[in-house]
Amino acid sequence: MPAAELTLIDDIRAASRQMVRELGFMEQTVAATDYPPSAVHTILEIGARGPMTSVQLAEILHLEKSSVSRMVHKLVGCGELKETSDAADARIKPLSLTPKGRRTLAALHEFGRRQVSGALSYLTETERKIVRDGLVIYAAALKAGRDAEAELAGPVIQARKS
Repeated sequence: MPAAELTLIDDIRAASRQMVRELGFMEQTVAATDYPPSAVHTILEIGARGPMTSVQLAEILHLEKSSVSRMVHKLVGCGELKETSDAADARIKPLSLTPKGRRTLAALHEFGRRQVSGALSYLTETERKIVRDGLVIYAAALKAGRDAEAELAGPVIQARKS
């Protein structure tokens, strides 16, 4: 790998680590809540996408089903989520936000918007657009890479299961 490319990669990795720290994801709880990052993301995703099952949530968050199950159980116990039975198939248990969960979601959005707005206040309008566009492109590229790896691994995993 050429030195210039290695430097670029290392710079991006360092910036990514710093962003994770600055956004508070290294802390036990995040976004001024008493919840870990996975629980916060659960509330955000159900708030954005609407009711979904634990299996769907595990796929979106890239977490093991058992981890999601434990986290969902805690969020239901805290009154953030409710689990209902699907009218057509009682085995399907969609998760949705309770009124408390919707209040938490609103607080999460307020916290996140304030945090991003504070950072953007140090940038010019052009820099703001560069940050937005760069993050959108980078996130899509990371997903494309993960999807490609999963596609390549798929046949191997299927062969092991047979």
